[in-house]
Amino acid sequence: MPTTTSRRAAVAASTPDTAPAAPAVKRDRTHYLYIAVIAAVALGIAVGLIWPEVGVELKPLGTGFVSLIKMMIAPIIFCTIVLGIGSVRKAAKVGAVGGIALGYFLVMSLVALTIGLVVGNILHPGDGLHLTDAIKASGHDQVSDEALPPVEFVLSIIPVTFLSAFAQEQVLQVLLIALLTGFALQAMGSAGQPILRGLEHIQRLVFRILAMVMWAAPIGAFGAIAAVVGSAGLDALKSLAVLMLGFYVTCVLFVFIVLGTLLRVVAGLNIFVLFKYLAREFLLILSTSSSESALPRLIAKMEHLGVSKPVVGITVPTGYSFNLDGTMIYMTMASLYIADALGTPMSIGEQIPLLLFLLLASKGAAGVSGAGLATLAGGLQSHKPALVDGVGLIVGIDRFMSEARALTNFAGNSVATVLVGTWTKEIDKERVKAVLAGDLPFDETTLQDEHEDVRAEVPEQGGEKELAKA
Repeated sequence: MPTTTSRRAAVAASTPDTAPAAPAVKRDRTHYLYIAVIAAVALGIAVGLIWPEVGVELKPLGTGFVSLIKMMIAPIIFCTIVLGIGSVRKAAKVGAVGGIALGYFLVMSLVALTIGLVVGNILHPGDGLHLTDAIKASGHDQVSDEALPPVEFVLSIIPVTFLSAFAQEQVLQVLLIALLTGFALQAMGSAGQPILRGLEHIQRLVFRILAMVMWAAPIGAFGAIAAVVGSAGLDALKSLAVLMLGFYVTCVLFVFIVLGTLLRVVAGLNIFVLFKYLAREFLLILSTSSSESALPRLIAKMEHLGVSKPVVGITVPTGYSFNLDGTMIYMTMASLYIADALGTPMSIGEQIPLLLFLLLASKGAAGVSGAGLATLAGGLQSHKPALVDGVGLIVGIDRFMSEARALTNFAGNSVATVLVGTWTKEIDKERVKAVLAGDLPFDETTLQDEHEDVRAEVPEQGGEKELAKA
């Protein structure tokens, strides 16, 4: 009678050699999360309309969720930039990326201002409105003391200490610290590799925490939308419908005609396909009225798309402060609207200097909470104080217009990242095609490409053969 050992041997001998079983594919359950976000937005609108007082009281839910996201922005930006620069051998490449990005941001800001200027002069939405003392007071209340003159703004980029940049929600300060750290590790050569490997693990931890935080998105969306609808209501929108409609149409034309054409000509990509890849981020912004809520996910998705770490690490964080296309259009149209409403329409000769001033003022207010309205009020106060009275006219609908501002700003930065990657030849075009075609899905559970480490571990020469032998 054969023993147990002999039976096992016989079975093993009769079993043909087969390749190891493929690991089980993780099931993506995050689509339930975004279905829940859509349902929460609809419920929030209903609550805001039916019980407006209750809706206003729910505002902390939205504020709390956005704060959770902002909590993760500084460490994500730091890790992304340091790892990106630290992995590049030549520092000149990083400088080239930054120069191209800033040049592009300036040009597109001017284009956005011009488009808003043209549409505003065509619509004249502020004609026939009248101000009350309450509206004038409301306008002056929007002037923010946080918007700094150019020189003070530059000095404010330097943090008090190395760690204080992470505690003060100053993206540009974190950017400076990250750049210095990345260049230092680059200069250290092989001695800096252990630090870079440690930062890779920290980055994975931070993205995993962010993935956990995202499950609170439905609660945040419900509270944010309920508060907006409850505080403004529908009556506040009627007299300003022309301005809102004109602003939304202008943003749509800018995104799909200007940015879409650039993306097609430079990178050969369809903007609708790119936005389909970023659909969840657009939904998150729409529900929270904050483009910052999608900043960490944009960094992760652009790297997964095939844009190099240095390009993503420099272009995205810088763009969130300097590439505010939606804010540019908003300030142009709002300024013309206010001037018309006050009965003092501006000539073209008056419009251009004001708008160029607002272009600079918007950079000085980067990172200010509610920067759109605060920057507009602060810029008008400095350049043409008589117009500040009219800012109160748009306070009631500013939150609704911030939706379009945030979506346009996000769209502009996503396209900018692809364009800068293309111009600097820091983009894997084959990977871009595969990702956008759905062949390389983004890992929503970690917000990272889980196969990066596997690729890095394969030896450069004969690696595939050695792996097959093993």
